[in-house]
Parts: sequence; C-alpha cells; structure tokens
Amino acid sequence: MSIIQGLIDFILHIDEHLVEIIQQFGAWSYGILFSVVFVETGVVIMPFLPGDSLLFASGALAAIGAFNLGLLLIVFFAAAVIGDTVNYHIGKTIGTSIPPESFLGKFIKKERMDAAQNFFNKHGGKTIVIARFMPFIRTFIPFVAGASRMNYKYFIVYNVVGAVLWVLSCTLIGYFFGNIPIIKENFSTVLILIIFISVLPAIIGAVKGRSKKK
Repeated sequence: MSIIQGLIDFILHIDEHLVEIIQQFGAWSYGILFSVVFVETGVVIMPFLPGDSLLFASGALAAIGAFNLGLLLIVFFAAAVIGDTVNYHIGKTIGTSIPPESFLGKFIKKERMDAAQNFFNKHGGKTIVIARFMPFIRTFIPFVAGASRMNYKYFIVYNVVGAVLWVLSCTLIGYFFGNIPIIKENFSTVLILIIFISVLPAIIGAVKGRSKKK
C-alpha cells in the first residue's frame, strides 16, 4: 500500500484506526491527536492530513467513553492555536517568494498560495476564522498572514476565536451525532460528505475566479 493509499484509508476509516491507536497507545493517544492537528495546521507542506474528520470521529468516540471529552477539547484547541502560530511565524520568516524548484516549492504550489492570498485579501483578518473550516486553505492562510506581516496581536485573536469555533463545532457534532445508528453504519460516507462540504466554498471561489478571468 502506497503512502497516498494509506492516507486515504486512514481518513475514510478514521474511526477504526482511532480505536486501534487507543488500544495500542492508551493515554498517549491524546499526544498523537495533538500531533496530527498541530502538523496539519502548523506545517505548510502537510495540508492533506485529516482535520474536520479527525475531530468528528474523536468526538464520536468520546461519546462512548473512549476519550475524555474535556481533555480532548483542550488537546485539539492547544494544537490548533499553536499550529497556526508556528505557521504564521514560518510565513513571516520566509515570505511567499518560494522558488518553484526549491524543496518547499515542490510542496507549496503557486496556485494554492495564490488562492489563499486572494481569499485573505478579500476577507481580511476574519479569513483566519473562516479558513478553519476549509481543508487545505486553513493550512496556507496562517502562512500567508505571516508573509503579509499581519499584526500578530490581531492574528492571535482571530487564531484563538477560529480554533474555539472549529474545535467545539466539529468535536461536539461528532459527540452528539456520531453514534446515531444511520451515521455509525455509514461513517465513511459521512466523512466524505464532511470533507466535501468543507472544500465546497473553495471550489465555488475557484470557479467564480475563473469565470471572472474569462
């Protein structure tokens, strides 16, 4: 199984994999969850890691006692805030002028950066909050904010607000609805739907952008 296939399998069957992680690592599972969310939000070359689906699935497992809900929310919140903060400082340090042939350039595609930059320019600081709910975009926005030299005091406020809304909504939706029989029996389909809904605004924005150019 290739890395991509393994990642897709992990995302689509994340509930099963989380159970395996809990069984194997016990309390250290919280550290693994922290790492995944931190890397997904804090390392600009890793936007493909699960975010919304991880929070949803973890919330569903918390409802049956596999995780402590309070601790889970704290772990996710800390990872999200610290991740975006690190990403902001990376962007502030290296900027958006990344040569395509460089190591970073191979991972950070210009079109994705342009999309994030345009989104940031259009919506300003609230972009950081909105982007929390948009896979891929949420990884690039803190980087763009740093590269654009956004005032850090404003950034951290939007960062915290966005993290609170994202973590509470996604995790608690999983907690209260993830174990409903019809959802539990079609968990993979529900996760695909969550991912689709999350990326839909970015798709609509891209289509509108191309229409304007034409």
